[in-house]
Amino acid sequence: MDGVNGVTQCPIAPGQDFTYKFNVTQYGSSWYHSHYSLQYADGLLGPMTIYGPSSDNYTFAEEPILMTDWNHRSAFEDWSYSIQPGNGRPLMTNILLNGQGTGARYLLRLINTSVDTTFIFAIDSHNLTIIGSDFVSLKTPYNKSSVLIGIGQRYHVILTADPIKPTKDGNYWIRTLPAKGCGSENFVPGAKLLNNTGIIRYTENNIEPSSAVDPNIPTACSDEPYESLAPMVEWTVEGPSNSNVEQNHTYEVGLQGIQGHPYHPSYDRTLWNIDNMPLWLKFGDPTVLNLNTPNGNWPAHLDVTTHNPRAGEWVYLVITAPNNSLTAIKRPDRYFFPVAHPIHLHGHDFAILNQSSTPYPGFKNVVLNKNNPPRRDVALLPQNGYLVIAFRADNPGAWLLHCHIAWHASSGLGMQILENKDALADRLGKDKKKRPMLVNTCEAWNDWVSDTRNHYNPRKPNAFQDDSGI
Repeated sequence: MDGVNGVTQCPIAPGQDFTYKFNVTQYGSSWYHSHYSLQYADGLLGPMTIYGPSSDNYTFAEEPILMTDWNHRSAFEDWSYSIQPGNGRPLMTNILLNGQGTGARYLLRLINTSVDTTFIFAIDSHNLTIIGSDFVSLKTPYNKSSVLIGIGQRYHVILTADPIKPTKDGNYWIRTLPAKGCGSENFVPGAKLLNNTGIIRYTENNIEPSSAVDPNIPTACSDEPYESLAPMVEWTVEGPSNSNVEQNHTYEVGLQGIQGHPYHPSYDRTLWNIDNMPLWLKFGDPTVLNLNTPNGNWPAHLDVTTHNPRAGEWVYLVITAPNNSLTAIKRPDRYFFPVAHPIHLHGHDFAILNQSSTPYPGFKNVVLNKNNPPRRDVALLPQNGYLVIAFRADNPGAWLLHCHIAWHASSGLGMQILENKDALADRLGKDKKKRPMLVNTCEAWNDWVSDTRNHYNPRKPNAFQDDSGI
């Protein structure tokens, strides 16, 4: 139960409430946000800290730092504009960052909550010690002048209050730089886009910092170095329980022309796709209330892939982002546009067995790192490259896998992984409170949405949903 409407529940209707209770099995930094369409892009989000040990020592811990791109228009307004024929991807307006003692070591919890931007975080004339990624502490902390944070990713870093090149004013800019080549430098032309989004002060003056950005900061669109992200708690990944990974569990991210039901507007549109068809969820009829659907009989636009391994076995997935000339498996219905995607899996950490910016050579030719590989829940799928991930089947549920670029997710770049549905159905059947709560939430939502006065266009009752729903 993780709040994805159309998958694990119905949306919460206006005037209603819903209480989430969950077991905490990991520690670190994360963030909660609405998964109703583009709602989080308009600000319905916040940080979440689960306290625990770290792989390095620090003196003080700062409050979480959320970095995001921002528009002065609602994301719903932008989306409605962008899906009209001839209009392109929305452009962002600004960068926001919420935001003392020499020699002290400060723990910074960095969270990228953006709509469309991969960020590089840096503080002039200071090094950062990276000690954790997402919910995973690193075996060997490492030092850099910056850290690249994809959308949805989190990093724990330690700032030592000891400038490399002290300034006369004692003040230093905090930088939030858009990465280059992620397809995320889409800001409004002429906008006063400032990457100096905060200040570290060692004195009480109000002087503007005279510090300069490090010209050697890497700005390329890529996750932090693979070899630097080995986890402190080691995993050894076993072989896949799902057979024929090449043919049955390799997913190619691309654009596809689509029209007609259930997509709205119904004219020919180009939408992102990763599985059968661009994802299009039904708000009022979530997957978890339809577990009696036979495997293989799910509507194609729900993009449900079913895995029923024994508990604790491993499931492998290959995700590729080829261009037309490099596809290993030809898809005449799909246009492969080379762009990077931050891929997020709900319900699990996954092991990254390989992450490459080179063309996918076929599963049998990929070298897999099964000995304590990097582990997290958001990883960058490199443009023209591929990502091989594995998760342990120890959490029965309907889990969303999606690109965390909000426009891509709304366009359909997502799929559902239905894990051990019999165990999930058994769990829901035994819980005397959970299923009635789900049903009541759906009844309240369906009552609310059936009143066309609640629609943004009451004259077109079928026009209420104009994106994938996530």
